[in-house]
Amino acid sequence: MSDKSAEITGEERGGGKFPKGLVLRLFAYLVAGHLFAGFLYLLFMLGGQNQ
Repeated sequence: MSDKSAEITGEERGGGKFPKGLVLRLFAYLVAGHLFAGFLYLLFMLGGQNQ
């Protein structure tokens, strides 16, 4: 038999850890998304007071 039938343990992908770039990108998107949502909320609150 060949070595290709060996059991895959997950070590090939970093031992189950997320790549550092993915974590940083996810954190940046979450922060940017919340800032954008807060900005829209502020716009609607200020726009509603002017009526």
